[in-house]
Amino acid sequence: MIRVTVDSNIYVSALQFGGIGVRLVGMARLGAIRMDTSEAILAETMGVLRDKFGWDGYRLHFAKLELRKFAHIVVPTQTLEVTGDPDDNRILECAIAAGSDCIVTYDKDLLCLDEYAGIKIISAVDFLQRGMER
Repeated sequence: MIRVTVDSNIYVSALQFGGIGVRLVGMARLGAIRMDTSEAILAETMGVLRDKFGWDGYRLHFAKLELRKFAHIVVPTQTLEVTGDPDDNRILECAIAAGSDCIVTYDKDLLCLDEYAGIKIISAVDFLQRGMER
């Protein structure tokens, strides 16, 4: 099974807009992929949904509970400063701690890296179109 660290922007897309993000979440629910995340990624996701989209506390609570049902939650053991964005660094930390095969993101700064520590960084569209072979 492929192990995927999903950036918070994918979760936000899935929960707020549907589309490609929902397909990735559906793959995790079905066990087709292992979706890796951390508390930092979940917190960023909930913060964006609250601050940018006006989600209330109840809706945030239940969204987080739903993600926890199928996500593989890890606790990163190292702190990285690879990018200038601390949130992007949290994604990299999670992927390393989880032993992810790839990171799926819409973030251009992460996509520019192409790969980090042997972990492929790919857009959601490319992941779904090409798939990721181990």
